[in-house]
This record gives sequence, C-alpha cells and structure tokens, in this order.
Amino acid sequence: MPNPSPGTMQAPSHLQLPPGPWLTVLDCLCDRFPAISRDVWLDRFARGRVQDAQGAPLAASAPYRLGAGIRYFREVIDEPVIPFQETVLHVDAHLVVADKPHFLPVTPAGGFVRETLLARLVRRLDNPDLVPLHRIDRDTAGLVLFSANPATRGAYQSMFRERSIRKGYEAIAPALPDLVFPRVHESRLETGVPFFRMREVEGVANSATRMDVLERAGAWWRYALEPVTGRKHQLRVHMAALGAPIANDRLYPQLEDPSGADDASRPLKLLARSLSFADPLTGQSRSFESARSL
Repeated sequence: MPNPSPGTMQAPSHLQLPPGPWLTVLDCLCDRFPAISRDVWLDRFARGRVQDAQGAPLAASAPYRLGAGIRYFREVIDEPVIPFQETVLHVDAHLVVADKPHFLPVTPAGGFVRETLLARLVRRLDNPDLVPLHRIDRDTAGLVLFSANPATRGAYQSMFRERSIRKGYEAIAPALPDLVFPRVHESRLETGVPFFRMREVEGVANSATRMDVLERAGAWWRYALEPVTGRKHQLRVHMAALGAPIANDRLYPQLEDPSGADDASRPLKLLARSLSFADPLTGQSRSFESARSL
C-alpha cells in the first residue's frame, strides 16, 4: 500500500553549497539534482522544506552563498510501505539501539525516504537529532547504533574510527569442509561494476574479516563473522570469495535483476548479531544482542 502523501517531515539531508555560477539557492539545487524539476523545488521552498543551517525556511529567492549550509527534506511520492518492523532495544540521552528487519534501509536512498529505519525512529522517538553511527545493508537484519545527542556524538563516532567497538555477525552459507576455522580473510576491496557492487583486486589488503563456524549442518553451515574493517559489502564479498556466498545474496557472486521486487521468503541470511564496547563517556562495558534469528 503506497503512502498517500509525502508531507510528513523526515530527518533532513544536509548540503554545503559548492562552488558555482548560481545566483540563488534554488538555481544551485536545480543544477545539482537535475532529476528533480524546478517546479518540485519551488513547491518544497513554498512548504518550508528547504531551510538554512539553523532550520529557518528559505525563500525561493534566497541568494546563493558559497559554503553556506542548508537543510532539505527528501520526498518520494507513492513510496511503498515495507511491512516489517524494527525493535528498539535501548534508549538513553545519548544512544539508541535498534534491531532492524531485512529489507528496511537505514537511511534515505533511492525510492525510500519515510520507509527507513532513521525516519521511523525520528517519528517514534520524536528526536530529529538521531544520526546512525554506522550502517548495515538494506538486505541485512540486526543491530544499528544511533547517536541521540549532538553534544556527545563525536565520542561515539570515535569508537568506529578507532575500531574499539566489536561487531558480531551470523550468516548461513554453503559448507567449507576443506578450510580450517577459525581464520582471517584479508583482501583489497574496490568499487566494482555496477558501482554499487564491490570486488576483490590485487594489491595491499584494506579489509579483514575474522571467521568461525558456529554450526555444521549438512550442506549449509552457520558462520560467525567479525569485520575487523568496515568496507562496503565486506562480509558478503569475503564469503563469496571463499566459494560460500551467503544464502539468498542478490549481489554476490552474481548480480540478480536489481529492479526485482523484494521476496520476503528469501531474505539475505546475514544478521548483525551483537555490538560490544566500552562507553566512551563512562568507561562502562556495554553489550547488545539482536533478538532475531536466521
């Protein structure tokens, strides 16, 4: 069932105006986003959905200023509803931990704006300051950590830069009886073809995944995966490279029709199972675990 209207405010997107010959913010936006017509942008300005960095609505005649920050709200008309629900596992003044279902994007992308984990949580918790501290693929289920307070966001973001947070995943994939586990898989990952896929190439490794087997059950095993680095699609590419692509993977090793509809009976068998870290504000050891199963 489509959404009847895109009129409800979502978390804004942010843009720092780049160098260019424009006279107005409107001109800049029309050039930068050519898929959106000038009439649509004029309508958004009229409804206050283009704002300055402080959240004050801008007029369509607002002058262009190099480097100025603006906020705008993405909209998708007739956006399909994703019929799977997230679970909120933890809320405090600084952090929110959510347990995401398969098929739900974390942030707006493509044809999804309202139907994203971020937008749902902003509405549910009435907190427009929510920002994801990391992301998982739309096809992947499991834990996502959000900053709830801009004043402490940097402290939590540093955990990911410094790799002081442990992220545990589970996956169902073909058996690999000829390999020794536990093991670490390292490789160099670069953007592939099409642009949204990744590939392994020759060169110095820039990605690493710890791997172990949790359950050996015939032709399909259940694996524990821990990304040491956080490259896009890293776990999916590494498992496929070993000859054991994750069950129901639509991207690896072969690309299925990207325009195909989601098949709820065939979710990607990849789960962000656990997060653990020392809280940078208190030093307290914290651990969260998904309630979902593959």
